[in-house]
Amino acid sequence: MNVKHLYQALLATTLISASSSVMAQNSDNAICYNCPPEWADWGTQLRLIEQETGIRVPQDNKNSGQSLAQLVAEANSPVADVVYYGVTFGIQAMEADVVEPYQPAHWDEIPEGLKDPDGNWFAIHSGTLGFMVNVDALDGAPVPTSWADLLKPEYRGMVGYLDPASAFVGYVGATAVNLALGGDLDDFTPAIDYFNQLSDNAPIVPKQTSYARVLSGEIPILLDYDFNAYRARYSDGANVDFVIPEEGSVVVPYVMSLVKDSPNPENGRQVLDFVLSDQGQAVWADAYLRPVREEAISAEAREVFLPDSDYARAVTVDYDAMANAQRSFSERYLSEVR
Repeated sequence: MNVKHLYQALLATTLISASSSVMAQNSDNAICYNCPPEWADWGTQLRLIEQETGIRVPQDNKNSGQSLAQLVAEANSPVADVVYYGVTFGIQAMEADVVEPYQPAHWDEIPEGLKDPDGNWFAIHSGTLGFMVNVDALDGAPVPTSWADLLKPEYRGMVGYLDPASAFVGYVGATAVNLALGGDLDDFTPAIDYFNQLSDNAPIVPKQTSYARVLSGEIPILLDYDFNAYRARYSDGANVDFVIPEEGSVVVPYVMSLVKDSPNPENGRQVLDFVLSDQGQAVWADAYLRPVREEAISAEAREVFLPDSDYARAVTVDYDAMANAQRSFSERYLSEVR
């Protein structure tokens, strides 16, 4: 994240931080940055945390980039106790020295590569990037099946993606299309070229999670994760399809960290223990995510996923390299995409 965007993200979250600072003084609270109730069913998770531990975790609608910006701004007087974000932001937070090591319960069950060895960040679940499509909002157009399809005139004004210079899912989308079109983590030129082509098709580029806007039909096609599409279809009854594009996509973990010198560190540790517990992991599984502890996925949850042959098109990446490339990509996106 470049300085300009860091400053913009900080401005966008100043008022939220002020109210959070007051809440942080309550010893029964734990402040979590970036736990919006509509995303990954954090709403259920937060209610269950309070029910089982007595710790209240207020909902928070920052994205990953805004959360990191806030942690950096508050480094001398932290407000948050824990933070949830995409893996590349977890790596950046560790490098910025705004989080501290903690190895939660079930630490040994988190696979290598999905956790910092010291515990500065660790995965709690993962998702696969694809197209979340409101079929009823396509005005008769077919469900797109490829990255190339999204550039076609019949999808003009229908395609949405979160700001890839700020929101982690946006950067994941950029990584996915870049790799699918022949780029690598050292060269994002294919992604930059693609977004410039897509800009001619009048895309919608919000900064925050846009689940409700897809359900309403305002954004007919959103670059998003499988778990949000499955939730829309199977929990909210929407006519929503999930597509893993023919050219390929990526799988990425979402991670959490204990904030360095936080106001309520013991509460924060309990929250981190809980989201990796059997109960906490079951919430993610029932919300159609892949829990980091695979045994938490119920048979019922497995039945809603696309066939393994579709998931074979989605690959894992070198997440350290992905994190290292994020700042330079963001700078290119902000300066080169129309």
